[in-house]
Amino acid sequence: MGWRSVVITQHAKLTYSMQMMIVQTRDGINQIPISDINLLLVSTSQAVITSALISKLAENQTKVIFVDEKYQPVTETVDYYPGSRNIKKLDKQFNWDERRQSLLWTKIVTAKIQNQIQVLRNYQINAADLQNELDQLEINDPTNREAAAARKYFMDMFGKDFVRRNSGVINAALDYGYAILLSSFDREIAVNGYLTYLGIHHHSTENQFNLGSDLMEPFRPFVDYWVKAHEKIQNFTPDIKYGLVELLSLEIIFNGKKTLLANAIADYVRNCLKYLSGEIADIGIEMKLTNEVPNNALNDNV
Repeated sequence: MGWRSVVITQHAKLTYSMQMMIVQTRDGINQIPISDINLLLVSTSQAVITSALISKLAENQTKVIFVDEKYQPVTETVDYYPGSRNIKKLDKQFNWDERRQSLLWTKIVTAKIQNQIQVLRNYQINAADLQNELDQLEINDPTNREAAAARKYFMDMFGKDFVRRNSGVINAALDYGYAILLSSFDREIAVNGYLTYLGIHHHSTENQFNLGSDLMEPFRPFVDYWVKAHEKIQNFTPDIKYGLVELLSLEIIFNGKKTLLANAIADYVRNCLKYLSGEIADIGIEMKLTNEVPNNALNDNV
């Protein structure tokens, strides 16, 4: 597994040679060690990638994401046989204790609303409505306080007329950021040897990433936090996309320790899976912003 996020933004040919990803563009040739690459985002429909390279990236457990003609993430690679997967882990996953699932989902929703409140307060926005929803939260959220809080939250963040499902630059940026976030969770779930299909709350037969969709919920507000800082954008430019990818390098405080968002995700997913499998008795999900809004720079973009 690597540490770099690489984004391809122009017509290019991506090939493999001698443990290197070779990127040929009109500007020249770039070589990047396969072992360095954590995420490859092919942010153009004008790129060609060889099967040999895809195979080597899969061996490195590199997540590869492709976009559609509107430059929105549309699909990603999912490895068939992660090295850590075994029948014992899958047997545990199919038999996760229902009470533990309910308790974890309650902790997830609690952490998500708390982080939404934190984001609102960071921008000096009154968070009383969300605090009220949090105060009404019950085990497993049977009254769906999570959805009620989300509706109020987005209107508080982006205006009373804001509708999450509408088109527009803000929603495009949110969707893009969430897709990058989800891919990181899916990768960590697979690396730990579990299936992304089986969720604890999301159970859609059309979503092969139900578990990632569950676990990522407390981290969504970090995307909202970044997008709010750039809400005056008029166009969904490459710089905005780069910034959303680089958000994985945002510095946060996770369970009392300062760390990068990507590292917090890895620790959090690992602990959630251990908790669900009965390997640990409890799990902490405490996050704080460090008031750092990352710039638009990216590790590597071509």
